[in-house]
Amino acid sequence: MVRGMKKSKSKDRESTKIRKERVKELLTSLGIKIYNDLDNQIFPELEIPSRSVSNIVYDKRLKQYILGDAIIKRSSSNMRHLRSFTQLVWLAFFVNKLVNEGKTSTLRDIYYSSQAFNMDFEDQPESDHIITDLEALISFAREDFNIYPEERSSIFGDLTIEYTVRGYEGRRLNLADHPDGYLIGPSLSSAEFIETSAEMVLAVEKGGIFTRFVEENVHKKFKALIVDTAGQPPRATRYLLKRLHDELSLDVYILADGDVYGEHIAMVIKSGSANAAHLRELTVSDAKWIGVWASDIQKYKLPTDPMTEADIKRCYELKNDPRYQLDIWQKELDLFIKMKRKSELEAFAKYGLTKITDDYLPEKLKIANSL
Repeated sequence: MVRGMKKSKSKDRESTKIRKERVKELLTSLGIKIYNDLDNQIFPELEIPSRSVSNIVYDKRLKQYILGDAIIKRSSSNMRHLRSFTQLVWLAFFVNKLVNEGKTSTLRDIYYSSQAFNMDFEDQPESDHIITDLEALISFAREDFNIYPEERSSIFGDLTIEYTVRGYEGRRLNLADHPDGYLIGPSLSSAEFIETSAEMVLAVEKGGIFTRFVEENVHKKFKALIVDTAGQPPRATRYLLKRLHDELSLDVYILADGDVYGEHIAMVIKSGSANAAHLRELTVSDAKWIGVWASDIQKYKLPTDPMTEADIKRCYELKNDPRYQLDIWQKELDLFIKMKRKSELEAFAKYGLTKITDDYLPEKLKIANSL
């Protein structure tokens, strides 16, 4: 092994397989419970953690939103519950087949697959809602039962992985082998980490900046894995970032546009979102937001655009969010409001295509590591 290479801990490398087995156990237990209730002439019912706004609380210790103690009951004896109860039981059946057969599906696939079983979803949002109910019921993310959204982000850098998906078990590749990077899909996000020379992860919001970083050999200059989050990162990407941090002990640094939405993207990686309060495996609380800050716009005299009324309103909303109460987050929000201007990562091109890699990135990393 090359000196300086990091290997994933064997215990961590088993986690994906263990999670899949746990999902199977929980789904089997759910099916047995329903079957036994029916066999004993009892109307089956399910208890699901409530995802209502009133039951979403901010946990200061975990530094993320979680669900409170409130639950909702769905009983097959209640005509008002029967539709959603049946949809949820069917979804558990379908997911059980996916996991046992080693197959994957998208959110859109689930919506159309239901029609083959005469399962009546009014539209995909209703189908998506039932999927989230199943997540809350068994306390595992949809990615753990092989359901993924359509959007994908990418990763590039010196990391050797080994596939675990059926038909590809044992195959290895290095994520620096393809100059466009590799899509973070079901196969990659569940792969084992074998070894890497990387010492950090750079999560960047924009595909153009991701490409620029690859072209400028940022992965070698900074010993980094580069992740294109494709805007606010899909949950599979957030889960992968957490795995890279936890299993390989890599620091995660976040680069996003110089606007309120870029700041929010950074916070979602750090502390999650209210919509995923029922999940705990999607955050990297130690991740560092290194820019673009509002103060960077002034310091580097970047080209700007005027903020919209919606942008300013969003700033005030985040100022009242408990996740944004630390100095740097409040300070930059205040400055955005004062400036009423915003900028993008690509704005550094005003000073040349390599300005962001030659000057800005080294300086921001130095600042982040000194804090």
